[in-house]
Amino acid sequence: MTAWNAEQSADFRGPLDVTRAATAIVDAQDTVIAWSAAAERLLGYRSQDIVGRPLATFLLPPRPAPPLLPHPPESRGNEMRVARHRDGHELIIAMAVCPLTGADTAMRVLVATELKDLRLWESRLALLHGLATQSPVGLAIYDTDLRLAWCNTAYELEMGRPFAEFRGSRADQLYSEGRFVSKGHPPTLDTVMQHVLDTGEPFLDLHFQGRPPSDPETDHLWSCAYYRLQDADGHVFGVCEDAFDISDRYKAQRRLALLVEAGRGIGTALDVLATAEKITEVAVPEFATTVTVDLAKAVLEGEVPASSDSRSMSLVRVARCSDQDAGQEQPEQRSPCPPLEDHPPVEYPSGSPQDRSLASGGLVLDDTALVVPLRVGNSLLGLVTFVRGTDSATFDGGEVALADELVARTAVSIDNARRFTRERTASLALQRQLLPQQVPEQSAVDLAYRYLPTDDVTGVGGDWFDVIPLSGTRVGLVVGDVVGHGLQAAATMGRLRTTVRAFAQMDMDPVELLSRLDDLVAQPTEEQWGEPGTPGGTYSDVTTGATCLYAVYDPVSRRCVMARAGHLPPAVVDPDGRLSFPDLPAGPPLGLGGLPFESLEIELPVGSLLALFTDGLVEARDRDIDHGLDTLGRVLSDRDASLEELCDRAVAELLPGGSTADDTALLLVRTRELDTSQVAEWELPAEPVAVGRARELATQQLHRWGLEELSFTTELVVSELVTNVVRYAEGPVQVRLIRDRTLLCEVADRGHTSPHLRHSGEDDEGGRGLFIVAQLVQRWGTRYTQSGKTIWTEQAFPTAG
Repeated sequence: MTAWNAEQSADFRGPLDVTRAATAIVDAQDTVIAWSAAAERLLGYRSQDIVGRPLATFLLPPRPAPPLLPHPPESRGNEMRVARHRDGHELIIAMAVCPLTGADTAMRVLVATELKDLRLWESRLALLHGLATQSPVGLAIYDTDLRLAWCNTAYELEMGRPFAEFRGSRADQLYSEGRFVSKGHPPTLDTVMQHVLDTGEPFLDLHFQGRPPSDPETDHLWSCAYYRLQDADGHVFGVCEDAFDISDRYKAQRRLALLVEAGRGIGTALDVLATAEKITEVAVPEFATTVTVDLAKAVLEGEVPASSDSRSMSLVRVARCSDQDAGQEQPEQRSPCPPLEDHPPVEYPSGSPQDRSLASGGLVLDDTALVVPLRVGNSLLGLVTFVRGTDSATFDGGEVALADELVARTAVSIDNARRFTRERTASLALQRQLLPQQVPEQSAVDLAYRYLPTDDVTGVGGDWFDVIPLSGTRVGLVVGDVVGHGLQAAATMGRLRTTVRAFAQMDMDPVELLSRLDDLVAQPTEEQWGEPGTPGGTYSDVTTGATCLYAVYDPVSRRCVMARAGHLPPAVVDPDGRLSFPDLPAGPPLGLGGLPFESLEIELPVGSLLALFTDGLVEARDRDIDHGLDTLGRVLSDRDASLEELCDRAVAELLPGGSTADDTALLLVRTRELDTSQVAEWELPAEPVAVGRARELATQQLHRWGLEELSFTTELVVSELVTNVVRYAEGPVQVRLIRDRTLLCEVADRGHTSPHLRHSGEDDEGGRGLFIVAQLVQRWGTRYTQSGKTIWTEQAFPTAG
């Protein structure tokens, strides 16, 4: 480092260093007697042209600062002057004056540099000072012998002692227990830096793990970079290391990745053992070295364990995974832990973490072990135990919360699987009439469907679909899945289908419909359906955890609005055969709560194919769900096949032989569009004159459609509805007539107040309008939008005479 200090010190002395600045010597009469090459470069005068001439030739007398520098700052005691270049232009210089040592005291040395060079050097010096004292990144410089020559404050704090005590150390001496966790480079710090010195090739973002002297009990992770230091002449004088502690960020990323992995794996199969095995595979080795899952024996039989005394509960081990079983590969390359061949009973010693967890009903953290109960509601299903090796760090607060989240997800999934196991053994007693036997023809869509219950003898299951005619020629499309099969699943399916149909015919949008359905499902059984349980109080409904997808398609606007509650999104195939799965927010399954439902609105070109289905179609024990979705998409992309043919092909390829481990529902619809000649729409101001104008426009349109017989009734309906807007709501008024299978009349406004049908007294001057309208039309109703409400009516066409 001695050579480096000597050769590089000029860079730190600055532009006024006599070895690099413009230098002149003047005598007592201010006559120039010596002139440096740097002075010639700065002011343009050659030595033979300026020596012997007065100082005033190039240095102007002191004067106020020029306008560009109204208040020039002091520069470390230097004098600011104005000099004149040989070509005549002026420049501001910083100048230092000192007597010539060992000579006539009247002789002086003038050292000068352009002011901007001095300012640039000072700013660089401030930057270097900030890096040395304020930067959170640890910086260190190693000489060509790979010994520490300099470090900044952050690096010194990491070492936990003054720099003087470890100066001259090699990197591998400072971090003797550390190791690189990234690959593709030499194995040690010394070999990495030697490679940089020899080749000049930098290393960036190398992840180094170790325990710094300032925190010897905790593993840290740094993102490190190594690059060679050399001067402008190419002389190498060392290697720079910068290291940023990314431990907290790395932990957060690991936790997020673990949650993502858990979301992809846990709960994808309604199988108690598979779910228990999945949490062990997800958590090992990223989170713990060993994970075990112990369940109450009753859970394997599909029952809820008795909750009177958890410590006396009979537990069996259903899953175990260790880092030796799983290996250290990446998750996608790792072999799954082998399943247990049998499920031995387990007993916990008194006072053990598991015993204390059973006694308290809560999680227990004990040194390197963390025990979290599998709990659903008030029921304890079992325990999950996470264990780390003795040389690993204990679980911190964030990791405890992560384990609690993982186990909570697992508990819900295991409980769903338990219900499924129990209900599969129950007798299927309901008939297939719970599902629509004949779907009415729609102007909005062409459709086809298939329904395959697990028990194809009785034709009963927990899946359902529906097609619901709505106002304004719109159509509601529903598909849902109740957890489990059998009597209760089928009964619940029938109730949910009836409820969805009732809510849909109230013109609720998908988000409101699912929210109300979720509220209903979350209520106790007696409140849900108004029915008491059995005298023993053992009736258990299976609505919690049900999934549902609801979509509304409008053939006038070709817009489709949809929302889902834990259900798979629909498949969409455009008229050119391009397949997509809309990025529709999932929402929680019904009854779980916690997150709001969200909708997605898309435009569907005429002839688009929309497929709504349950997971039984695309998911199987021997097939990944993504494979099933790919197969379904390939089948649906055949634009030459009819809807019936597509249904048959999908069932044939995804459910060979027609056998299925889960109920399956598939609903295919191909969109239509109402011709513009079938729709007439006007916007009018909310003024009294609008009433007559609306009647006139409606009558003219009916004449164009050849529906003169409906003119009187339609005029009266339009008149009463528009009058209500003018009197009680906010404009503008939207009037729309639709000629479909019936005549639809709609009047929309900006108000949100629902109209009321009432009987007026004999002396009342008003209040009869809506009552009269209701007597004249087949049906009428109200639907709400974000911008207001729409009152709609429906009239049958005149019968052919």
